[in-house]
Amino acid sequence: MDSLTQIVLGAACGELILGKKIGNKALLFGAIGGTIPDLDVFIGKIFYANEIQAMAFHRGFMHSIFFAILGTFLFGWLAFKLYNTGKRTHTSSLKDWRLLFFWSIFTHPLLDCFTPYGTQLFAPISDYRVAFNNISVVDPLYTVPFLICLMVVLFFKRTNSKRSKWTKAGIYISSFYMLFTIGNKLYVDAIFRKSYEKAGLKIDRFSAQPTILNNILWYAVAETKDRYHITFYSLFDTSKTANTIISIDKNHGLIDMTDKNLQTLAWFSNNYYNISKSEKEDTYKYVDLRYPILNPEDLNTALFKFTVINKNNEWDMLPFQGNPPNKKDFTKFTERFWGI
Repeated sequence: MDSLTQIVLGAACGELILGKKIGNKALLFGAIGGTIPDLDVFIGKIFYANEIQAMAFHRGFMHSIFFAILGTFLFGWLAFKLYNTGKRTHTSSLKDWRLLFFWSIFTHPLLDCFTPYGTQLFAPISDYRVAFNNISVVDPLYTVPFLICLMVVLFFKRTNSKRSKWTKAGIYISSFYMLFTIGNKLYVDAIFRKSYEKAGLKIDRFSAQPTILNNILWYAVAETKDRYHITFYSLFDTSKTANTIISIDKNHGLIDMTDKNLQTLAWFSNNYYNISKSEKEDTYKYVDLRYPILNPEDLNTALFKFTVINKNNEWDMLPFQGNPPNKKDFTKFTERFWGI
């Protein structure tokens, strides 16, 4: 999920493990541990000159179980050596610090598994991306109550039992909401299956996920032989099916997708992608269809689209800059959120 959410979860782990011994510093160190896996965004750019490979590095090895174990010993030992000096000697143990960094690092990729982006939890043994698709990468209803609980913790002394109660309250509230999103996912998946059947589409597979910032408006993309079929469904819809389905040509034959970098990009998209030619020579628009378009009526408002180019006989892409919404697109998104 987003960086703030991972900081909050990591801080909660730090508080539960070392809060009674070192107070608010436990929140800080836990937040640091919860941030470490996402440093792969910067490390990937150091190791890879190719933007496609750098992007694929994110949520890879540094989001794996193996890295969490490695980080437990490395960062736990380092923090213990740096902290337990002078007056702080013997105030905490090496075991405490190892537990703090294990849970703050390990819960990071676990939480990411619930998002559509997914994470390579079993790297380097497997590059399989675990993605349950039940919660948006950014969802305030998960993060804000959790954050408020931890902010309350800051005002109590480390020996006050209310610190633990407020931290656990944040974990319980966020976990309850996560369970709601899982149930929601199962419910909406059934609706999308019924919707595609009603439309007479014999689909090979489909993927559904919530749109950004909420768990009310959902998006699905289904695959047939030559096309993708995208649709939306809001929990506020009066119908029990999604009745507007937009079909899009794959156009996969526009580029030789046997190129290793393009294969990596297709893997990243779980093979849900559309290609179109741009005006410039050897330049194409690549749309990752796993992620919803902002305006349900306009494919050009896709949140994850890239410009891929062939330069010096190597396929690469321009740095991802997102797709800033305009007022019209955001209005269409809001209207669809409230149902039809």
